[in-house]
Amino acid sequence: MSTVHKICCIGAGYVGGPTCSVIALKCPEIIVTVVDKNKQRIDQWNSEKLPIFEPGLDDVVKQCRGKNLYFSTNVEESIKDADLIFISVNTPTKMFGVGKGRAADLKYIEAAARLIANTAVGHKIVVEKSTVPVRAAESITNILKANTRPEVSFQVLSNPEFLAEGSAINDLLNAERILIGGEQTVEGQGAIKQLCWVYEHWIPAERIITTNTWSSELSKLAANAFLAQKISSINAMSAVCEATGADVSEVAHAIGMDSRIGSKFLQASVGFGGSCFQKDILNLVYICECLNLPEVATYWQQVIDMNEYQKSRFTNNIIESLFNTVTDKHIAILGFAFKKNTGDTRESPAIYICRYLLDEGARLNIYDPQVKRSQIISDLSNSVNSCLIEEAELGVTELVTIHSDPYSAAIGAHALVICTEWDEFVNLDYKRMYDSMLKPAFLFDGRKLLNHEKLLAVGFHVETIGKRLNRSKINRKCADT
Repeated sequence: MSTVHKICCIGAGYVGGPTCSVIALKCPEIIVTVVDKNKQRIDQWNSEKLPIFEPGLDDVVKQCRGKNLYFSTNVEESIKDADLIFISVNTPTKMFGVGKGRAADLKYIEAAARLIANTAVGHKIVVEKSTVPVRAAESITNILKANTRPEVSFQVLSNPEFLAEGSAINDLLNAERILIGGEQTVEGQGAIKQLCWVYEHWIPAERIITTNTWSSELSKLAANAFLAQKISSINAMSAVCEATGADVSEVAHAIGMDSRIGSKFLQASVGFGGSCFQKDILNLVYICECLNLPEVATYWQQVIDMNEYQKSRFTNNIIESLFNTVTDKHIAILGFAFKKNTGDTRESPAIYICRYLLDEGARLNIYDPQVKRSQIISDLSNSVNSCLIEEAELGVTELVTIHSDPYSAAIGAHALVICTEWDEFVNLDYKRMYDSMLKPAFLFDGRKLLNHEKLLAVGFHVETIGKRLNRSKINRKCADT
């Protein structure tokens, strides 16, 4: 079996950058080059301020960059030199055409495959790392075979990532499993063994699962669908808890003790976001429809529908609590990323909440420790009905102020809304914030993050997910003291 000496990764995003940085760390004898045509992004990877925030990533990059880890815009040369090529490009949901709003858009995957076909020399192992629909590897193989010269050969593998943003480096260093799918041929099995050899530098062999290509591709979609289903299930129960007086945290603890269910992904919140869950479930729905499995498609669509319901229910509660109008009221939004420990805002519930409040005429004071002002304005501008992006951004900036600290965001606000579970929000001086706000001062905890009894004692009118707060009990405590 030949050894992998050089790896090229096409795509310097949330998957390619961290994955290849860890490979470089754990495989010092392998030269790893991450390539992207976006010069600005590559320049950031080569600077002190990386383009993405991920705990531990800075240290890994600094240890390896310039030694056996490189970031480059010289895509063609890196493809020629590499023994193994990861495709880690974006696979967004289609915005038009057949499958609009559900099917994965594979234009970047196809472009990468054609570039490899036109550039490669010798034998290459091409590894599909991006989240893709079932049989995408077959499409890549067909493109490569149709466009390459006789002296060039390929093996295409599926190696989906199972990273959670905010813990990606730990997930890579201590992976629960590595999944590799390939053709059930001698050549295919040989390619699988070479990729296994790379991961076996730090992952025990028993955690590396090898399958056929289709099983590997479907396993990624299935894993995200099952996890999202669990979140939507507890969020559905949170509505029942609020209506009956039950506490969703107590319910989650009780059912999470059942080993058949488990406690992970049972934290009720305003809803899930991120680059994978919604996109992958919609992709699964589309696949089921194409396979003439309408009942299965409807089942998985309900997971998405419940997530949308949770966001709208939370936002409607904000408006109803603020006397059924938020027009010209200042509302402080704490957190804009879809989860803590990342600057990623893709499908963030905060975007939905802010758009809804803006449509109702609210003025928003937004603070997030990692999300850049330009990203917030861009995300919110996409919702404005204007054919010109300049007009859309102007409309947003008139109603939105981005703050560098949470205390300034609270000044003069009618309400605080917790949208992201950043650790720093737990230890804020909420008495200081309350004193600077208009009264009555409201706090909406969309992440069940804070001590609600203490907030009620301060004077806040508090609303949270999956629990009715006993305000009379708090009032009695205050009277007794």
